[in-house]
Amino acid sequence: MNPYIKEVRPLSGYQLELTFENGEIRIFDLKPYLNRSVFARLTDIGKFNSAHVVSGSVEWLGEVDLSYDTLYLGSHPVETANISGQETRSRN
Repeated sequence: MNPYIKEVRPLSGYQLELTFENGEIRIFDLKPYLNRSVFARLTDIGKFNSAHVVSGSVEWLGEVDLSYDTLYLGSHPVETANISGQETRSRN
């Protein structure tokens, strides 16, 4: 079982910085989802930035959500993630 999310921070380029209960910080790129019907509304940056944690997953206004499993398995640790074209380092 994958860990729950305890904090989410929207980043530029439709990416999310996710802090999981196990202490991992990972980056999830939402861009591939934006052409799917329910997620298309998140192209509005205000709506995208409304991301918040609900029951260990991420939810946006309008009841758009992604499970913690999808977010964990589809994300990359901060050490190896490429955020908006810039390599990042671990915050640990």
